[in-house]
Amino acid sequence: MKFDILAWSRSRKRLTVMVSDVLLSLLATWIAFSLRLDTLHVPTLIQARIYLIAPLIAIPIFARTGLYRAIFRYTGQAALDATAKAIFFYAVLLSILLMFTQWEMVPRSLGILQPLVFLILVGASRAFARFWLAGLEGSDGGEGNKRLLIFGAGTAGVQTAVAMAVSRQFKLVGFVDDDPTKVGRSINGVMVSSALEIERRVKDEKITDVLLAMPNASRQRRLSIVQLLNGLPVHVRTLPSLADLATGRVTVQDFRELDIEDLLGRDPVPPQADLMASDVKGKVVMVTGAGGSIGSELCRCIAQQRPHTLLLLDHNEYGLYRIHQELEALCRIHALDVVLTPLLGSVTQADRMQTLCAMHRPGTVYHAAAYKHVPMVESNPGEGVLNNVFGTLTMAMAARACGVQRFVLVSTDKAVRPTSIMGATKRMAELALQALAVPSESTLFSMVRFGNVLGSSGSVVPLFRQQLASGGPLTVTHADVTRYFMTIPEAAQLVLQAGAMGQGGDVFVLDMGEPVKIMDLAQRMVQLSGLSVRDPANPQGDIEISITGLRPGEKLFEELLIGDNPQPTQHPRIMKAQEAYLSWPELEKHLQALQSAAWANDESGMRAVLAQCVQGFPGPNVNNRNH
Repeated sequence: MKFDILAWSRSRKRLTVMVSDVLLSLLATWIAFSLRLDTLHVPTLIQARIYLIAPLIAIPIFARTGLYRAIFRYTGQAALDATAKAIFFYAVLLSILLMFTQWEMVPRSLGILQPLVFLILVGASRAFARFWLAGLEGSDGGEGNKRLLIFGAGTAGVQTAVAMAVSRQFKLVGFVDDDPTKVGRSINGVMVSSALEIERRVKDEKITDVLLAMPNASRQRRLSIVQLLNGLPVHVRTLPSLADLATGRVTVQDFRELDIEDLLGRDPVPPQADLMASDVKGKVVMVTGAGGSIGSELCRCIAQQRPHTLLLLDHNEYGLYRIHQELEALCRIHALDVVLTPLLGSVTQADRMQTLCAMHRPGTVYHAAAYKHVPMVESNPGEGVLNNVFGTLTMAMAARACGVQRFVLVSTDKAVRPTSIMGATKRMAELALQALAVPSESTLFSMVRFGNVLGSSGSVVPLFRQQLASGGPLTVTHADVTRYFMTIPEAAQLVLQAGAMGQGGDVFVLDMGEPVKIMDLAQRMVQLSGLSVRDPANPQGDIEISITGLRPGEKLFEELLIGDNPQPTQHPRIMKAQEAYLSWPELEKHLQALQSAAWANDESGMRAVLAQCVQGFPGPNVNNRNH
């Protein structure tokens, strides 16, 4: 019968509820008369007018206030509040009517008593409908069989418990909290236990899912909780940040996967406002590679510092369109008076770059345009050299010719003793800027070097996520491979702050924390999904992790420094490297040879030049490509 009712058309359901409210109004009127007159009421002809008028006033008010648009099986406190407001307006109108008509044998106090009874009856009908109809979606044995433990018995946890009662998609088994004042207490009939008991509860009570309802918890705290759950067969989810929960409501749709980004990065150091705005606020700023993962995040950070004009340069039309649209929306929402100018073009086009710089006169340029996928550049070395080395050089020359005050190159840890052509081209780009910085008086060139950013194009985390969704296997190139990781927002903020400290030819290195073993990362992502790793020790596991072998040019370990003894700066996460470089006259000869080899697509010639200039890069006799 319940499913038959749910299958009714929307208009039929609405009409049924209206008829029900009319009947409840008649019943409320009869009860009010009986209570007021202290006898079972038999209405006179005049008193019968109230029976007729009451629903004629109530139903239009209910319709006007949207009570007939609610879905009863999902209604909660907000719907009850709306019902109370509607009946308040109804009571005011009814009281005014009774006051001015003064019908015989119709007490004026009925204007208060009847709405009170009506409120109780309508509220009870809504509550009955909610509990009678709720939970049908889970009755097929699907999501409704999932048993949930909420970690965090604070405000967010309590709101989540309310969402559980409404949705019936999970069965809430209990709360877990570190606060000893909450342990042992009950929240809406659900007990709160200590975090030390979580393993026992998962096993004894057959918990399938754990939700971290701790939106303001640090990454270190989240990591310690996940370590508690390590090895347990539970799917770990989390709530969004406090900013995302600012509406004060929590629904099941707010639950999201506990991204590895929540656990790998450190708690970010708050950015220094003076450094963030120093080279940006009120100025004309250009970002090359604006449509890429790092370039687009730089644009978001820069826009919020209120430059006069933000120039978005990219050769990818769709990527440029997407970030331009996003920034326009951002500026509207936050009332940012920023001129956004999308510019199509490649940094390898000298005339185009010269024209753009002369036309727009940027004060600061952040150069994030690069080919950065190691295997792709290894297969296309000439394009990698032309874009990464000579695109940087072309952009730097145009900037210097047009009087740009600061030019900041976004570099990579793969530039340190590189084994790939991509890494070697990025180090060559650094060397070009270091050489240009010496004779330059008007433009300050600096470089910011850091490791992998989580969620960027080509990052291992999105790849693992896709492989998990398709049932595996997760592919790792080597059991011992390690990488540094940083979140995209933190990297972009640190690039802005490091660039502001440049004095000419500086190589800044971002503190990436401890390197992460990719095998451990893969295993952790499997476990966070509530699955187990299939290996010789656990042949019945869910997801296999496959070793595929190092890709062409790939290193086991990445480094951030070529030399030793980096100098500290005024920012705790930014260091200044001390590294040797070539003078411009000496480097220029190598650049000419490199460009000729790139145009001819002479890989051996390119490798020979790069090996002469870039410390640690193998020469043409050492072939890193796997054929």
